[in-house]
Amino acid sequence: MRFNEYRAAQLNGGASPGYSTYQATKALEEVFAQTMPREMGLDYSGMSFQEKKAQEGVSPSVIFGFSLLFVFLILAALYESWSLPFSVLLSTPVAIFGALGVLWLRRTLAGLFQPPYMVQIENDVYSQIGLVMLIGLAAKNAILIVEFAKDGFEKGEPLADAALEGARLRLRPILMTSFAFILGCVPLWIATGAGSVSRQIMGTTVIGGMLAASAIGIFLIPAIFYVVEKLSGAAAHQDAERQHAAMPPPEPSPGQGG
Repeated sequence: MRFNEYRAAQLNGGASPGYSTYQATKALEEVFAQTMPREMGLDYSGMSFQEKKAQEGVSPSVIFGFSLLFVFLILAALYESWSLPFSVLLSTPVAIFGALGVLWLRRTLAGLFQPPYMVQIENDVYSQIGLVMLIGLAAKNAILIVEFAKDGFEKGEPLADAALEGARLRLRPILMTSFAFILGCVPLWIATGAGSVSRQIMGTTVIGGMLAASAIGIFLIPAIFYVVEKLSGAAAHQDAERQHAAMPPPEPSPGQGG
């Protein structure tokens, strides 16, 4: 047979249980490069060709970058500030590390009790969808604290006191909404039946990220807000305004009337 006007031999195959199509094609390419003569080439047709074209699209890192960029621009417009969005977005790495850590932990524990070909918890497109979702969910927790801290700071409270007061006032609402969301995702974690692996991966990613954001992130947000505002000079600007307001009015010169 011929393929693209070249003499060709057709190979048909499928991935073993527990392995993705991407892993199978990567193994095929590695074996072909090691065993076949240099004058022979490898190409795909049908569904494999469509999957290879899809892999050449926008990379996940670009998608994450655009997600952070749009969230940053929306927060900058909301707060009318270029520094406050950093107080919100710098809390998202905690959620992402938590999601990746729980994914790794669940895969490791599953490998201890199941055969390797049964372990299907992967860092794939479903986990990446969960990570994009976590950017908004973790930012939501930070927004609740930063909003109250910003209001207190603008009313004249010291920067550290405003950050701590905002965290204290919003701790209970954040925990209530976060744990309600986590419990709502438990059915994804324990999903069974057709397509259950994709739901398990997404549930694991979101639950792990929200647990980290709720247990660790909410304690870091006030500190991040304090550091960002200090570096941006907001505290110094507030002190200067206080000193200017505290200065007595200038006395009239002797030649001026009463």
